[in-house]
Formats: sequence, structure tokens, C-alpha cells
Amino acid sequence: MASKIYECISRIADRIIENKDYLTELDREIGDADHGINMARGYSEALEQLDKEDGDLSAVLKKTGMILLSNVGGASGPLYGTAYMKASKTVAGKEELSVEDGKAVFEAVIGGIKLRGKAERGEKTMLDAIIPAYEAYCQAADAGSSLTECLDAMCAAAAEGAEFTKTIRATKGRASYLGDRSIGHQDPGATSALLTMEAIRDFFKA
Repeated sequence: MASKIYECISRIADRIIENKDYLTELDREIGDADHGINMARGYSEALEQLDKEDGDLSAVLKKTGMILLSNVGGASGPLYGTAYMKASKTVAGKEELSVEDGKAVFEAVIGGIKLRGKAERGEKTMLDAIIPAYEAYCQAADAGSSLTECLDAMCAAAAEGAEFTKTIRATKGRASYLGDRSIGHQDPGATSALLTMEAIRDFFKA
């Protein structure tokens, strides 16, 4: 895993960049119409700055977080930056990740996003995809499932969570200004989180 961390980040970047217009369109409905543009810019910069040969898992995740923090505008930069930097601390000293390590990474990421974004589940944010994904991952892990099975469960739950954001009112960020008019629209942050998790799953399945 450590020797291929650049490949994993690259898969995430490719997925985000491929879906730049889709994410921006979602954000046009309830935000500033720049989520896809900002995320694609941040990941493009990450691919430029990261050392392809760096096998230090923690260091690469930390640097990715710092790059996103500096290059992704709006709330997404601090949130994704925090997520990567929290994950980097969790995997410090590790060269491979186990199913249990996945739980710890999730917990650190969720805790960091909650603290930075002052958000909770049910407020039409990325947490509405990430927390159900974490719960599904843990349920699969506790049942003795393989890592790829856990990741499949994670992505299925994240997709349901992103879809669920259409049914609830936004109470955070620019979307909150729309009040009930935000209902019926899928949250772009939850969607980019879903795309991120799908890319991670695909990396481990390759």
C-alpha cells in the first residue's frame, strides 16, 4: 500500500476531475457553482506536487491534505484537507492497512470534519455520505468480511447517503440560505465524498 499511495491519490484525483462538471452542476443548484472546479484544481495540484516515489503513507496523506487546504476554495478545502491530515496521523509508521486500520482512519476523518465544519449527520453535508459508509464498513468488518467486501459495503452506503441528502434541508454553508428550497437537491460535498470512496475501493480491488 505504502509504495502505491501515489496511485491511490491519482485514482481519487482522476475520479474527481472526470466528474468536475457534474459536481459543479450540483453546486450550481444550492451553492456557488464551483465545487467541482475547486476540487479538480486541488487534486490536479496534488498530482503535480506529490512525489510519485514517496512510499511514506502518512507523509503523502499529510502533504495531500495541505495541498487541498491551500488550493481548494470555500469550505471544501479545509474539510478535505483536515480529513487527509487526520488520516495521516492514524497511519503513521504503517506500510500496509488492515481492515481495523480502516475503522481508525474513518473515525479520525469523521472527528476532524465534525470539529472543523461544526456539522453533524443530517445537515446535508459530506457527513451524510461518510458516516453511513463508516457504519456499513464496520458492520461488514465485524462480520468477518474481507477488506474489499467492507469497501463494497462502504460505497453502497455512501451512495445511499448521498441520495438521502436530496430529502433533507441544508443547515450549513451557502445552501442553508435556501432553507426549504434546498430540499430536492443532492449535496455536492456528499457526492464528492462518495466519488472519493469509490476510487479508494477501486484501487484496492485492482
